[in-house]
Amino acid sequence: MKTLADINFENKKALIRVDFNVPLDAEFNVTDANRIEAAKPTIIKVLEDGGSAILMSHLGRPKGAKKPELSLRHICTKVSEVLGVQVRFVDDSVGSAAQKAAAELQSGEVLLLENLRYHSEEEQGDTDFAQQLSALGDVYVNDAFGTAHRAHASTTVVAQFFPENKCFGHLLAKEIEAIDKVMRTGEKPVLAILGGAKVSSKITIIENILDKVDHLIIGGGMTYTFVKAQGGSVGESICEDDKMELALSILEQAKAKNVQVHLPVDVLAANDFNNEADTQIVPVSQIPEGWQGLDAGSNSLANFKTVITQSKTILWNGPIGVFEMENFAKGTIAIGNFVDEATQNGAFSLVGGGDSVAAVKQFGFENKVSYVSTGGGAMLESLEGKTLPGIAAILDA
Repeated sequence: MKTLADINFENKKALIRVDFNVPLDAEFNVTDANRIEAAKPTIIKVLEDGGSAILMSHLGRPKGAKKPELSLRHICTKVSEVLGVQVRFVDDSVGSAAQKAAAELQSGEVLLLENLRYHSEEEQGDTDFAQQLSALGDVYVNDAFGTAHRAHASTTVVAQFFPENKCFGHLLAKEIEAIDKVMRTGEKPVLAILGGAKVSSKITIIENILDKVDHLIIGGGMTYTFVKAQGGSVGESICEDDKMELALSILEQAKAKNVQVHLPVDVLAANDFNNEADTQIVPVSQIPEGWQGLDAGSNSLANFKTVITQSKTILWNGPIGVFEMENFAKGTIAIGNFVDEATQNGAFSLVGGGDSVAAVKQFGFENKVSYVSTGGGAMLESLEGKTLPGIAAILDA
C-alpha cells in the first residue's frame, strides 16, 4: 500500500482529492470543519516536504450546474484558517484558468479548485475530464474516503494517469487500516455491534462479518424482526415481516460459525413514537399491543456490557435506540460508555456508518474510541466486503 511516507514532494505539485463536502449555514459559514481538519496532516506533509498542494473536492449535488450556493469559494477562509496557510482559489477545476493557477503555484502554497460537480463529467467518470485534472499535478493523492466508493473522475479514473506517482493520503490510509483491523487482523475476541432500524440495510454486512467475528450484538429496530421471527410479540415495534426468514437464517449461520449472537432481553417500550410518551420496561418478546420498543432495557445493557468489556476488537455500526429523543438515548449512551471502557483497557474500537457516528459525536465519545470513520457509504461497502473503486485505483500499479 503506497502512502505519503513513500513519496518526497519537494518541488512537486500534489493533486489531492479531499472530501470537503462540509455543511454551511445560511451565511455560507462552515458549521462543521471536521473533514477539513481530517485532511490537514496530508496537506501539511506535502508542504513541509517543499511541495505545493492542489485540492479538489465536491460540495453538495449541483448536478453539472454552477450553483453559486455550492461554490467551494465559501469554504476558502475556513480551509486557510485550519491549515494556517493562505489558500488560493480558482473558479473552475479544469480549463485555462485552472491550468494557469496550477502552473503559477509555488512550493509551500495551496490552491483550491472549484466544485468538481459543476461538471457532470465528474460523476460520469469521464476519462477526458480526468485527464484534464491530471495535467494540473505531478503526483495524485487520494485522501477522500467518503467518496472512495464512487467511480468518479477525481476519485478513481484520474489515478490511471499517474501510474508511478499515486498514493493514499494519511486519512484514507488510516481508514483502510482501521477496517483491516476489524476484518482481518484484529485481536480476538472480535465483536460487532449492529444497530439501526432495518435488517434489510445490514444483510450483506452481517453475512460478510460472520466469518470474522466471535460475538454479534444486534440492537435498535432490527431487534424486533429477529424477535418476531422466533415467535415473540413485538406490539407496534418496527418490524420487517418479509425479512423474518432471513433473520432466522442469519441466526443459523451464526450458530454454524460459532458466533454468539446477543439480542436485547428487555426493552424500554412506549405507547407512542415521541419523547413524552408513557414508557415501561418489558421483556423483548412480550411487548403489549399498542406499545413499541424504542430503546434497550437495563438487563439487556448489563448483558451487553459483559460482552463489550471482554472484547479486544470492536466494530460499532448503528444506534441501539431512538437516540434522537432524549428519553430513548440511554441505551446508545450506555453502549458508548462500555466501548470507551473497553478501549481504555486496550481494545481497538471502530465506529462507522451515519447514525452511529452522529450519536458518538452528539454524546462526546469521539475521542474515547480508537477510530471514527469519516465515510458512511464507503465504510458500509467496505464492511460488505466490496473493493472500493477509489482504493483499487491506487493499488492498481
